[in-house]
Amino acid sequence: MNLNEQFVITISRELGSGGHTIGKKLAERLGVRFCDKELIKELSKRFDLTPQSIERLKSEKKNWLTDFIKRIAPAPSPAGFISSNSIYGKEFNPTVTTDEIFYAEKEILRAMAEAESCVIAGRSGFFVLQDFPNKVDIFITASKENRIVRTMKKQNFPRELAEEVLGKVDKARENYIERFAKVSRYDARNYSLTMNVDGMTEDEAVEVILDFIAKK
Repeated sequence: MNLNEQFVITISRELGSGGHTIGKKLAERLGVRFCDKELIKELSKRFDLTPQSIERLKSEKKNWLTDFIKRIAPAPSPAGFISSNSIYGKEFNPTVTTDEIFYAEKEILRAMAEAESCVIAGRSGFFVLQDFPNKVDIFITASKENRIVRTMKKQNFPRELAEEVLGKVDKARENYIERFAKVSRYDARNYSLTMNVDGMTEDEAVEVILDFIAKK
């Protein structure tokens, strides 16, 4: 992958693996925008980006999302963007179907990737952006025990609840990917790099990814 040209890196991960934090740290090291669930949801709400409004914007201007990106540049953290003091847009909570949500997120992700280099966490990025030329897809996993322990610590859950949550989220994510991408999210052929991060710190995992990118 050529880091001197516009690029996109997708991070798919198992809950409790630390993949979200790894993706965020990777974006910081590369100096690019980090796109995750919170940012995409907030874009949808604040700018009323329902499937219908997206189609309207696309018909009005070629780079329909660029204006929004510029308004919140330089690459804000999700927490800063969703501040209750934010001046951007209005609160809006559309009632849409799962199919409509997938379509809206797909269009937002594609527009972000077309607008600038970025790291994208989750949101079926490996599938939605499969035709992007300068792209690396990464899947981050860890042992079940380490995922349970991390979830217990991060969410302050008892062990039984952590195990229950992991099971439900794993199943929901697999069903979601199978429904729209028609593949299993656990199929290593979906990705450029599959990593088990047991025994690694988040920073060490980032170094492995950067080394891989440099050689690819």
